[in-house]
Amino acid sequence: MELIRLQKFLANNGIASRRKCEELILQGKIMVNGKVMTELGCKVNPEIDEIEYKGRKVENQAEDLVYILLNKPIGVVTTSKDQFKRESVLDLVKVSQRIVPVGRLDMYTSGALILTNDGQFVYQLTHPKHEITKTYNVTIVGVITQEEIERLRKGMAIEDYVTRPAKARILKVDHEKNISRVEIIIHEGKNRQVRKMCESIGKKVIALHRSKIGEIDVKDLKIGTWRYLKSSEIQTFL
Repeated sequence: MELIRLQKFLANNGIASRRKCEELILQGKIMVNGKVMTELGCKVNPEIDEIEYKGRKVENQAEDLVYILLNKPIGVVTTSKDQFKRESVLDLVKVSQRIVPVGRLDMYTSGALILTNDGQFVYQLTHPKHEITKTYNVTIVGVITQEEIERLRKGMAIEDYVTRPAKARILKVDHEKNISRVEIIIHEGKNRQVRKMCESIGKKVIALHRSKIGEIDVKDLKIGTWRYLKSSEIQTFL
């Protein structure tokens, strides 16, 4: 089998993104045939060499790549391991491959989340230069105005950064209940960004659902269930 770079092997087998795998190597957390590797130029033969991370052998699953779409419920965390032992997305998606979530949804946000063991695919979806859109349906307290929608569209200062221009439109306004539903489409993935955008215009978010990643939606997928992505869907991100 052809030799491949160690960080690529690790990423292909779901350890982390390729960039994060490079950091793990530099930190001396990866062993090859019993020897700690700290240089990025190392190449391995997956059929012969034994690669270890955290004292466990990394199984070569590169020939069995999986791409999964989950409709995440509220109350489930996106991290692989949680110090408070809360239910994780990996408790919902049971497959033989070692998979990781692509990006994050906070505990109180439901909706579309992709999981995979393809490190390059993780990079493709998460690096800002690829501008993968994320569509959110947001329920907020109060009647939103067109002026406030324009503020969401133009970008705004949040803490130590300024959001990039977004798409936003009003889906529904309920004057009797004093709530509004808004669709917001962003390219970025800053922590709690959509919530903070709404807070910056004085609106409290009471429900947040990610309906789409790119053009892949979860409208036909019940909350808490998952399915494999179709080849044609995977290609839309490449």
